Amino acid sequence: MTEGLFRDEDLIRVITREGVLIAAGGAASLLQTAHPKVAQGVYDHSYTADDPLRRLQNTMGWLYAVQFGTKEEAETFSALVWKGHEQVTGPGYRANDPELQVWVAATLFAVAAQFYQALFRKLDERELEEFYEQTKVYATIIGCPDGRMPETYRDFREYYAGMLRTIEISDASRAVAHQVLNPKVPAGFLAAPGLATIRLLTAGLMPAPIRAQYGWKWNAARRIRFRLLIGALSLVYPRLPLRVRTIPRDYYLATTRKMLAKVRRVPVIERAA
Repeated sequence: MTEGLFRDEDLIRVITREGVLIAAGGAASLLQTAHPKVAQGVYDHSYTADDPLRRLQNTMGWLYAVQFGTKEEAETFSALVWKGHEQVTGPGYRANDPELQVWVAATLFAVAAQFYQALFRKLDERELEEFYEQTKVYATIIGCPDGRMPETYRDFREYYAGMLRTIEISDASRAVAHQVLNPKVPAGFLAAPGLATIRLLTAGLMPAPIRAQYGWKWNAARRIRFRLLIGALSLVYPRLPLRVRTIPRDYYLATTRKMLAKVRRVPVIERAA
C-alpha cells in the first residue's frame, strides 16, 4: 500500500491508535467551540444535533485517514473537508480561517496528550515536542500556512495558556455543548450510563477556566468520581490486547476507505497566505 504521512513508530500513531481517546472527543470538541467563532459556525451549519453518530463517523474517519491512511487518502479526505468548510461562513467567521484551524489543531493535540498521559505514562519534553510537531498536520493539511502554528512545543504552551485566559464563550458555545452532551442516540435511556460517564470525563478533562465559563458543576464529589474513573481506566485499559484497543481505528478507517473509493481524486489544497 502507498506510504502514509507517518510511520508506525511515530508518536502520533502510537498515541492515536488507542480507541479510548474517542471518549475524550467531547472535551476536544467543546474546547474548540469555546472559541465563539468556531461555536457560531458549528451552531449555524453543523448536523451534530440531528445526527451525532454521522458526525462522529466523519470526524474520526478524517483523523484516522490523516494519521494512518495513505498520503492520497489523507489529502483527498482533507480536500473534501476544506471544500465543505468553504461553505461554513457567516457574520464574523469562516471555517477556513487559519486562526480557527490553529485553535482546532491545538485542542486535538492538547486533549490527546492529556488523556494519553492520564491512562498510560507521562511523556517527557522531547516526546511532547515530537508529538506536537506531528499534530501540526491537523491544520496544515486543510490549508493552514505552516508558519501560523506555534513553532515549538514551548511556543504552543504559551499560545494555549493565553487562549485559555482570554477566550470568552458565547451563547452558541453553550448551545453546542448542550447538543454534544445530550445527543439523540438510538439506544435512548439505555445509553444514559454511558453518556453520564462521557459528561463526567468531558468536565474533568476540560481546563478549569473554560469549565467554569460553561457553568458545569465541579464539586468535591465529582472530582472524586473523575479520579476514580481515570484510575479504573488506567488500570484496565492498557492491559487489553492491542488488537482490541485498535478496533475503533480499524473500523473507522475501513469505512472511510469505502467512502473514498467512490470519490474522485480531489486536488491538493493550496494553502492560504
